[in-house]
Amino acid sequence: MSFRREAFVPKGGPDGGDGGRGGDVVVQADPQLSSLIDYRYKHHFRAERGTHGQGARRHGRDGADLVLRVPVGTVVRELDAATQTPAYTIADLTQPGERVVVAPGGAGGRGNIHFVTSVRRAPAFAEKGEPAREHWIELEMKLMADAALVGMPSVGKSSIIARVSAARPKIADYPFTTLVPNLGVARAASGQSFVLADVPGLIEGASEGRGLGHQFLRHIERTALILHVVDVTGGYEGRDAEQDYETINAELAAYASELASRPQIVVANKCDLPGTEDAAERLRALAERDGHAFFAVSAATGEGLDALVSATAAEVARLRAAGAGEGAGAEEASERWERERQRRERGVHVAREERHAWRVSGAQVERMVVQTDWDNDEAVAYLQHRFARSGVDDALARAGAVSGDEVRILELAFTYEGAGAERVEEPPEDARADDELAARIADEGEA
Repeated sequence: MSFRREAFVPKGGPDGGDGGRGGDVVVQADPQLSSLIDYRYKHHFRAERGTHGQGARRHGRDGADLVLRVPVGTVVRELDAATQTPAYTIADLTQPGERVVVAPGGAGGRGNIHFVTSVRRAPAFAEKGEPAREHWIELEMKLMADAALVGMPSVGKSSIIARVSAARPKIADYPFTTLVPNLGVARAASGQSFVLADVPGLIEGASEGRGLGHQFLRHIERTALILHVVDVTGGYEGRDAEQDYETINAELAAYASELASRPQIVVANKCDLPGTEDAAERLRALAERDGHAFFAVSAATGEGLDALVSATAAEVARLRAAGAGEGAGAEEASERWERERQRRERGVHVAREERHAWRVSGAQVERMVVQTDWDNDEAVAYLQHRFARSGVDDALARAGAVSGDEVRILELAFTYEGAGAERVEEPPEDARADDELAARIADEGEA
């Protein structure tokens, strides 16, 4: 708060400058990064604070933003402060350069020059700066692959990716040899290339978490094409190839309904072994029934793999071209995340804590409270008008608050003076008991 004091200027008026805004903490997708290892051991990050405003309309400098770089394909979630469990998804960064503000800088307090009106010519109050807000977020990286090899354990997925790319996964003759996804780049004879993911084996009940199903299935969500690998020999367990095909499709649909309609190529593996012709033909009939392309291959000999890679590359190119016109650019996606964040901040939430006590929450409302100078009556009166304009009073009335109720915001409590009904004070417990006893005696007397 400041007023112009200058010789020969008897009524200089208010000239308090604004405080600088704090820097934002921004998460940005960087195609040069491949892991979240930078955040494994360092957990706390803070942007620069703004500087104070001064008289003579000298505004404070804004704080510098802090940009946290993450791999493309990172999901950012807000964690609940009490339980440390994900509350909601802040953003899903799938494009290079896409960014989202995860901790907006505190707003700088406004000087008293902002509060001049036709009836308030010399406001004797200013806003305080908003304190830094501290909260936890969760970063999760999901694979960004064009196609994913999916199937039961030990059907030969790792052998296929080792054959068609430079990836060298662990290969052995027991289930769940692969415990983490592997990525490889495959190149067709036409020169087209694509990223192929080898996802650990799925089992029945994977959609419910059996066999670490959720940890494996989440990596399939981003892939544009599914290569469904089936062992036509039945493996050492003697499974039925047709049953395996139906089981995996059912688990994909149960985990996420959109995966059931995802483009799919059915791959019958180990077709070099004798006695697999009938199983391969029955599997082909099922794939054609569902409208999927079918390939009979052998990861051991390489038979049929060239044709599979060429068909996969062509399908990936088609899907890329179809998605290019639909997907938003990094800048447009960043703007969408920012609009979503601002919409959350503007929200006003009212919850009943006791019979005549209400809790009001929301970033915008809480910001008004912390920026108010409670030692200044003018500032408190101005806050009351802001509450009415921002919809707090209306939200309380809709929730059922009546005049005289207590309204709690952060650590402060207010008395609600809405236009609704007056609070009806209830009689004390002993008076109510006497009334009930008298009513019962009267009823018995009538009987």
